[in-house]
Amino acid sequence: MDLLSECSGTTAQTTQAAETVQTAPADPTPADPRRRRLLAGLGMVAASPFALGAARTRPRQGPPAGAGPAGRATVLRNAALVLTMDPALGEGPLGAVERADVLMRGGAVAAVGRRLAVPAGTKVIDVSGRLLMPGFVDVHTHLWQSSMRGGCADRDLFGWLAECNRATFSRIPAADMYRFVRLAALDSVQSGVTTLVDWVDALPYDTTEQYVRALADTGVRFTYAMFQTEQQAALLPRVKKELIDPLPLASAQIATHAAGAIEGLNRVHWEIAQDLGVMLNSHVLERAEQRVDDPVGVLTRMGAFGPRLLMNHAIHLSDEEIAAMAAHDVRAAHCPLSNMRLASGVMRLPDLARRGVKFGLGQDGGTNDSSDFFALMKSAIGLQRARSMDASVFPQVQDALRAATLGGAEAIGMDDRVGSLTPGKRADVLVLDPGTLNFAPRFDWVGQIVFNGRPENVEAVFVDGRPLKLDGRLVDVDTERVIRDAEAAATRLRSQH
Repeated sequence: MDLLSECSGTTAQTTQAAETVQTAPADPTPADPRRRRLLAGLGMVAASPFALGAARTRPRQGPPAGAGPAGRATVLRNAALVLTMDPALGEGPLGAVERADVLMRGGAVAAVGRRLAVPAGTKVIDVSGRLLMPGFVDVHTHLWQSSMRGGCADRDLFGWLAECNRATFSRIPAADMYRFVRLAALDSVQSGVTTLVDWVDALPYDTTEQYVRALADTGVRFTYAMFQTEQQAALLPRVKKELIDPLPLASAQIATHAAGAIEGLNRVHWEIAQDLGVMLNSHVLERAEQRVDDPVGVLTRMGAFGPRLLMNHAIHLSDEEIAAMAAHDVRAAHCPLSNMRLASGVMRLPDLARRGVKFGLGQDGGTNDSSDFFALMKSAIGLQRARSMDASVFPQVQDALRAATLGGAEAIGMDDRVGSLTPGKRADVLVLDPGTLNFAPRFDWVGQIVFNGRPENVEAVFVDGRPLKLDGRLVDVDTERVIRDAEAAATRLRSQH
């Protein structure tokens, strides 16, 4: 079936649900005015584009070529099954609706239902036999690590950091950073990721500019979680203002490594995060040996324990720390494939879920080894079953699907905009083809999405209602050139040894 084929809608009357497109509310938590003195101390009140260096061309994020008019409505017609992730819209915890349509307009979901009446001139895409669901939300990744795929295959976390991560990151020039990030971001999109959080270590401004441009050029919705040293902390608000804020699909977080040895820097990061009104994003207890760093104690003492804190990995938590996370609504990122690869351990996911901790799934960049979110869901389930030897343990299939979508959106504070196909939310939608050798025949489609699905089942990807992938192909992307550019960049990187 060719999803590129279209016809005009013939019904001029629109259903009431389709007429109402809500916009996402503004962040309800204003920045504390007392924090303004911090930015003043960093020299950012002048707001001069030349304060920290020469002015540069800012990344732009517009519609992909060939995406069509921004205001034109599109209906995905006659899906065999729609998993809305909104129980109010359908059956069960996943809000399942059979034989249904999804109407997208103005970048938002306008309506979900059977035989929707649509406005005249609506683009109609026939998705008969297909499965529809919200796009995947990757709450923790490092896209630049595509530069060393497969590297340090026999190393644990500390070996990986020393021999691959740190040995590579600082040697990537700005232009090649763009090539590696673009490769990985497109790989994520073609695999069904529509929102991602990219944790990025300290970079100079010109390299940051290329990093953000690579993300923006992909068309994915992204959060740029940025780390800097104390000496370069003024770059954090500058990057947000100049590179992130102008992009409609971009947002920012402040990244840190919580540890007693750098508690002063952690506090600077938290102060800036508060002033900017964004989340603090920290790696926490990925290995048991990191307990000596007292990361949870550091985050607690400086007042960061709350809903504006995202803790990545969080594997080796005590009962008391899990209880504190739940009591303060701290969020978590679970990275099962990376944790297995680096022999880091198994997150106490059932205990976190039992206490209501919000969590999502993360690919964690190079140590995930692919952008396969289906494998990520399957691993999240399999790890807990292998450890407990109990097939009924959390998470079950519906839990993994929720964590990959709405749960991830909740973890990063974006569930008012993405994560479900609720009318009024942004139209980030996947079209899955179950009629493939790895997926067919139909038995339990919901279970098959998790246990049989692969990136090649992702037939179409929409972000903000715009197609980034159709008919199994990325829209207006020269994939061969992207690969050639990344290979050339990798060759230059290896030649530096």
